[in-house]
Amino acid sequence: MNTTTIDQSLLYPSPLKEFWQAFSRNKGAVAGLLFMCVLVFCALFAPWITPHDPSEQYRDFLLTPPAWLDGGQTQFLLGTDELGRDLLSRLIVGARLSLLIGLASVLLSLLPGVLLGLTAGFFPRLLGPTIMRLMDIMLALPSLLLAVAIVAILGPGLINTVIAIAIVSLPSYVRLTRAAVMGELNRDYVTAARLAGASLPRLMFVTVLP
Repeated sequence: MNTTTIDQSLLYPSPLKEFWQAFSRNKGAVAGLLFMCVLVFCALFAPWITPHDPSEQYRDFLLTPPAWLDGGQTQFLLGTDELGRDLLSRLIVGARLSLLIGLASVLLSLLPGVLLGLTAGFFPRLLGPTIMRLMDIMLALPSLLLAVAIVAILGPGLINTVIAIAIVSLPSYVRLTRAAVMGELNRDYVTAARLAGASLPRLMFVTVLP
């Protein structure tokens, strides 16, 4: 008797493969991913791929236009600034600081945002209203004004700027996490975990959060 063997990976794809299949259908998302990969590559290998020293001043090429415009130079693809420094090299090196600020602010906002959203979703009568009213107050203020106020209180500096951006972005993560938690709490797998005797931390961080 002949039997046909079916690859189990086709029937039950891994979560990563399933995510990529859904992600790859969005051409805009794929283009954004490729652009971010280029930025990360430039940031990681900036000392080796920059055509010039970003701090070196070429006095004979002040305010040189890009290479494709009249008066441009092929050795300065994006031109130079008022001090004669190569703009392309400065952009590549500057990508490091930009990505560092973005990554740090997202992590500082994501971690407490997810925790507060989980708490608000699991305790809708005790802590939930207090957390969400605080987030509503933060959303009622213009984000730029709130960030400027936080920097004015904390003082100038790179770290304080990252903290200000993280605080301004916090309500979005809290509201998104809470909405997702409220939708998942009524699912059958959560009910089964409760009946199996799962503790509250296990329900929050092992069952619902993933």
